[in-house]
Amino acid sequence: MNKTHVIEHLKFALEAQLNSAKQAAKAAHDAATHEESAAETQYDTLGLEAAYLAQGQAERVNECYKSIKQFESIFKEPAHHKVIISSLVCLEDENTAQKWFYLGPAAGGLTVEVKGQTIQVVTPEAPLGKQLLGKQLDDEVSLTIAGKSHEYEVVEIL
Repeated sequence: MNKTHVIEHLKFALEAQLNSAKQAAKAAHDAATHEESAAETQYDTLGLEAAYLAQGQAERVNECYKSIKQFESIFKEPAHHKVIISSLVCLEDENTAQKWFYLGPAAGGLTVEVKGQTIQVVTPEAPLGKQLLGKQLDDEVSLTIAGKSHEYEVVEIL
């Protein structure tokens, strides 16, 4: 796995999220300021609801900008022998199935595909992220998903 390729894919995915958020914010703003959104009676809340939606979409755009800034600051981090924020980590289960994770400062759940391999962003606040921080090669990580325990071994840190 090439960490540089993963970082490039993450940059594109973050930019795509930002563009999507901008389009949604513009559409919500247009709906909130459209003449048909003006209240006709005291019970007409269409305009108010559209304004709340526009505000929420604007906050989403700001969150996307913040995520991009946070990632830009860690993309330059060199590889370490321990898992830190900015590490690309490969976990292997007892069946030798591998899963790749990028420990990022934000955008948890974001996934990118690089050469047929799916990489998911996890944050230090996530249960998996908490367990990964500070781990080294051959350390074990255990997760309980839907009441079932899963054991993984750290097999690569980039």
